[in-house]
Amino acid sequence: MLAVIRIRGDIGVKKEVKDTLKMLNLHRKNTCVIIPETPYFLGMIRKAKDYITWGEISEDVLKKMVEKRGRLEGDKKIDDAFLKKNKIKNMDEIIKKITEGKIKEIGIKPYFRLSPPSKGFKGSVKQHYPKGVLGYRKDKINELLKRMI
Repeated sequence: MLAVIRIRGDIGVKKEVKDTLKMLNLHRKNTCVIIPETPYFLGMIRKAKDYITWGEISEDVLKKMVEKRGRLEGDKKIDDAFLKKNKIKNMDEIIKKITEGKIKEIGIKPYFRLSPPSKGFKGSVKQHYPKGVLGYRKDKINELLKRMI
């Protein structure tokens, strides 16, 4: 699974790239989506590479992000009432559904709104990783996500 975070805003973005970001559910800055590593999504990532950063997400960071930043339709938090209603025992089942790509079936929004990273971005927002923020960062995405949660 890949975590994709939008870093840059809408000003001066080509329509093609804007449409690609919309298809990835990255409507605003500091939003994150979890997507499978398929050629379809990798092509979309390649097209929007100058506006996003991405990498492989670990399960513990994914669990922390769902607990703190996961939202239901209507912008409600994931709570015990939701778990009982959908007959889900714990958060691990939700994580399993997300890794299987069935996030919409359980009623959770397919994106996570994050705060800007504590202590800021390391490097320029316009350059690619490792000098800047944008681009593919392998498992280092987990460090950035921990600062943004």
